[in-house]
Amino acid sequence: MVKVALFVRLEAKPGKESAVESFLMSGLPLVMEEPVTTAWFGIRLGPTTFGIFDAFPDEAGRQAHLSGKVAAALMAKAGELFSTPPTIEKVDVLAAKLPG
Repeated sequence: MVKVALFVRLEAKPGKESAVESFLMSGLPLVMEEPVTTAWFGIRLGPTTFGIFDAFPDEAGRQAHLSGKVAAALMAKAGELFSTPPTIEKVDVLAAKLPG
């Protein structure tokens, strides 16, 4: 069961939309290596607005993800791809339906 999550809002620099999309797609293999990341989604909210939503069973899992490869890659690319720094919100999951 998931109890906590992250919602990360990303605003692409003009002309960098396809690079942000590719970046999000390249994150999936890295997240697959994280056993405590229960769910992970790279999403597009609008023409230049993207996001990441990921969920975890507990705070330790969320913190492990924040210290992981995807978070490091996100911060390394932030200046190149995004018009503003990523907005990372810690959220509580009230209800969820997951496979399995």
